[in-house]
Amino acid sequence: MSTDSFAMMRKHVGKEFADLAEQHYKHDLTQADRDTLQSAAAKVGMASTIGSVLGLGVGMILAYRVRSMRTRMFQTFRAAEKPTHVQFEGGRTEAIPDVTPLLRPSLLGDVAAFSFFGLGGAFLFGELGLLGGSALAKRDLTKDAETRRRIENAFKNFRVDALRKQADMLEKGTGAELLE
Repeated sequence: MSTDSFAMMRKHVGKEFADLAEQHYKHDLTQADRDTLQSAAAKVGMASTIGSVLGLGVGMILAYRVRSMRTRMFQTFRAAEKPTHVQFEGGRTEAIPDVTPLLRPSLLGDVAAFSFFGLGGAFLFGELGLLGGSALAKRDLTKDAETRRRIENAFKNFRVDALRKQADMLEKGTGAELLE
């Protein structure tokens, strides 16, 4: 598994590409286009945040339910009548050890359940929020055909300039980290 799967561990190509993107952002787009892009980005961020918070809450609720179910099962097991000896066919009798203390819910198990359920819910719902926010942003960006055309052209021009800059860096030998 690559470290690029986690957004916070991805490599950033540098300030020159950010400046290049900023140039295209300022010169190729109108103020209305920039406002549309800002609004779309805010919707994606808000939907992801809401999804993550909801997922954390759902994960905690599920962890609490699992914990209470484990506690009820333990109490039922402890109260049930259990055999204490086993008698074999030859008449030999062996004692069965009491495993009740081993089945008791522990603090470590509770911490693990709340951690995994909480983080899993935050991740799953955060990704669903990202998908939903992306759909909302796409709808806003494609609402006006002229705005969509200008944004697509600005992005295409940025990509062309960025690829040229990367090719120049590779030819000069300073861009070896771009291939990693």
